[in-house]
Amino acid sequence: MLDALPHREKRPAPPRAPVPRPTGSREPIAADQLTIVPANQATAEDLEAVFGTRGDTARCSCQRFRMLPKESWASEGPEELAARLRDQTACGNPEAKSTSGLVAYLDGEPVGWCAVASRADHPRLRRDNRIPWMDRDEDKADTTVWAVTCFVTRVGFRRRGISRALARAAADFARDRGARAVEGYPDFVDGGSVGTLDTFADAGFAEVARPGRRRAVMRIDF
Repeated sequence: MLDALPHREKRPAPPRAPVPRPTGSREPIAADQLTIVPANQATAEDLEAVFGTRGDTARCSCQRFRMLPKESWASEGPEELAARLRDQTACGNPEAKSTSGLVAYLDGEPVGWCAVASRADHPRLRRDNRIPWMDRDEDKADTTVWAVTCFVTRVGFRRRGISRALARAAADFARDRGARAVEGYPDFVDGGSVGTLDTFADAGFAEVARPGRRRAVMRIDF
């Protein structure tokens, strides 16, 4: 079981170079303007450019649903969590057989991230008693159901449609990797890193449950 994995030793992060904050157009970005690749084809520097070096995204490094019992942002620290993300993505290793997400590029610049992997690979998600399990007959250990758990758009490129393009690409990626279904768990009040209802609906996901006043389960069955 994933929850039984031993606690990992914290690892130092490589030196971080300042990441410039891009500025420019606020025009919507069409999906065909983006190049979206599995994260193992991206570099560690590309990931850092998207996540930044400050704020919640840099502090979490997409580990919210992957932490083991008793782990937290504070207990593990940003350097350890960033190291885990590099391991999970296998960034810089185009020959890797697995990765944990996708990276979007605009004119060669990394601008977005989407986490997509087997639902069973997320220990904290499996421990949640409500989302995504409430009123559903689901096997928490089923590795053929995948989950889209996080979107990050680089500062300077937000609210331009990148997450929507990533959601569509994530569904295709999950199907191509053998998933029989893929889910998302949007917050339809403010979205945040888990995405909005519209982000998933526009990508072809259908609502299958509402486990709370502000959360939905969106799903595509292949």
